[in-house]
Amino acid sequence: MLENREGQRVPEVTFPTRVNNEWVNVTTEELFAGKTVILFALPGAYTPTCSSTHLPRYNELAPVFKREGVDSIICLSVNDPFVMSAWAGDQSAANLYMLPDGNGEFSEGMGMLVEKRDLGFGKRSWRYSMLVKDGVIEKMFIEPDVPGDPFEVSDADTMLDYINPKAELPYRVSMITKPGCPHCVRAKKHLAEKGMAYEEIQLGQNGITYSTLAAISGRGTVPQIFIDGEHVGGADELEHWLAR
Repeated sequence: MLENREGQRVPEVTFPTRVNNEWVNVTTEELFAGKTVILFALPGAYTPTCSSTHLPRYNELAPVFKREGVDSIICLSVNDPFVMSAWAGDQSAANLYMLPDGNGEFSEGMGMLVEKRDLGFGKRSWRYSMLVKDGVIEKMFIEPDVPGDPFEVSDADTMLDYINPKAELPYRVSMITKPGCPHCVRAKKHLAEKGMAYEEIQLGQNGITYSTLAAISGRGTVPQIFIDGEHVGGADELEHWLAR
């Protein structure tokens, strides 16, 4: 039975981690004392839901959480430090602290260590998130205890809605570019001036071609910019959009 531990202190655990190719022990005291911390736990690095949705959205919303008084966001998984470090690099998760609970001690102390033998995983953490203030758990969002890997309540948006339902969300910006394009450089400058992060998709990489560009945007020139799913257009159209 998965237990809600709101009002209790987090387990006292020492985590063997890797920092600059050296072994460094990190304690829960160091991670939580005197801080407001979000911790979200998941079954495993590189697994589909964790990589496509759970981790990326927390990383994306990290600046918003920071404005709301959150000091750090911890991603915990029962994996070793090398796997967690590689996954962080693969996900460009610079806004998150990747915490390897390699021995499962923290997950066990939380009552969240579960069997995943049917998947060949052994013991892993159940998926959940929590808001911790000075080492005391204020709020937990625990996925329902049903077969499989449910992902309904431990997401970043649910946590943000708990902290501040009126928080302003960042725009989601995607831009198709090509190397050496001066208009692409101009568009990037405009976005940077507005403090808007963006995803860059370059022609010629990962199978992205001019045919892809035309199919997505209906145009054959770059850049082509999309904001919150809306096709804004090129650099000139972006200037008009930002001036609204």
